[in-house]
Amino acid sequence: MEAGKDVYVEKPLSHSQWEGRQTVAAARKYNRICQLGTQQRSDPMQAEIKKFLHEEKALGEITSARVNRYGIRPSIGKRDTPLEIDKNVAYDLWLGPAQDEPIYRKALHYDWHWVWNTGSGEMGNWGVHVLDDCRNNVFQDSVALPTRVFGGGGRVALNDAGETPNVHFAYFDTGSIPVVIGLSNLPSAPGSKSSPKHPGPSSGYIAYCEGGRYEGQRGRGAAYDDKGKMIKEFKGNSGDVLHQANFIDAVRTRDRASLNAEVELGNDSTGWCNLANIAFRSGENFTNAAASQLDSPLWKSLLNEMDTHLSAHGIPMESDEIKLSPILELDPETEQFVGEHAEAGNALLKRQYRTGYEVPELA
Repeated sequence: MEAGKDVYVEKPLSHSQWEGRQTVAAARKYNRICQLGTQQRSDPMQAEIKKFLHEEKALGEITSARVNRYGIRPSIGKRDTPLEIDKNVAYDLWLGPAQDEPIYRKALHYDWHWVWNTGSGEMGNWGVHVLDDCRNNVFQDSVALPTRVFGGGGRVALNDAGETPNVHFAYFDTGSIPVVIGLSNLPSAPGSKSSPKHPGPSSGYIAYCEGGRYEGQRGRGAAYDDKGKMIKEFKGNSGDVLHQANFIDAVRTRDRASLNAEVELGNDSTGWCNLANIAFRSGENFTNAAASQLDSPLWKSLLNEMDTHLSAHGIPMESDEIKLSPILELDPETEQFVGEHAEAGNALLKRQYRTGYEVPELA
């Protein structure tokens, strides 16, 4: 953007919340069009869902929300010696702001997601899509960032070179509708080909309402009454092609307000994922006593599921393999943590940039 380019950027927008804020500031300073690749935002189905839930209030008021990302991912392996980088890779450019550290996984590409130096895990990968859907349809973007986050998880069962959690759970206090997210890349049990049991879609969200629930996912959704009977189906096109066309149209008109996932909105959705990752990274060994600080049926139900899931792999929740954060309090205006555990959270809001690839502070 500094070089005068308009940008369509794949999710996640940022590696840290500070970095995302600078990206928004750059779009404003240089007056550029910047769209995040959360393509479901351009699916016409989304307008129908919001009308159904908010204008018609067909299921009554929304009382809570659950977000899911369950999908099996195999081990990325663990090498004894550092990976040799192919001479055809411009490795300095490939690393960008990340540190030049030896790599002990089997593959250079894609699996960078699962190492903190270069990636932000499944929470920053699929998590952005599903949390963005929740922000869009449950909150209609009225909540930029939560005021409190509580979460944990672990990288378990694989013994590979990955660092990011393959089991992750978090609670978001929004000041209105509470939200939890459950995430697992493990099968339901060793050797199984299916994910663990959970309510709702494997990659999507549930809006629990006074008179039933709405279950949404990419390209489709369904509403159920309070007896579990389906009362309405929604079908979409996932926003493919339309989202890219929306970007091109905005480039031509110079109207950033016409974007369906403008960078500031994208920064907020990515922010929920960054906060969930901070919760994991600031965590200590999970204890039931610490987890019970939060008196929420939604949270307790998610933890019970995770306990059953991990038990199938021979891993107790109360172990040094599973972490749990303190309850972290955020000031959404400053995007800084405040209160008793502020120091632990704020230490993770910004990364160390490699010389030559520093992100300039604009905001």
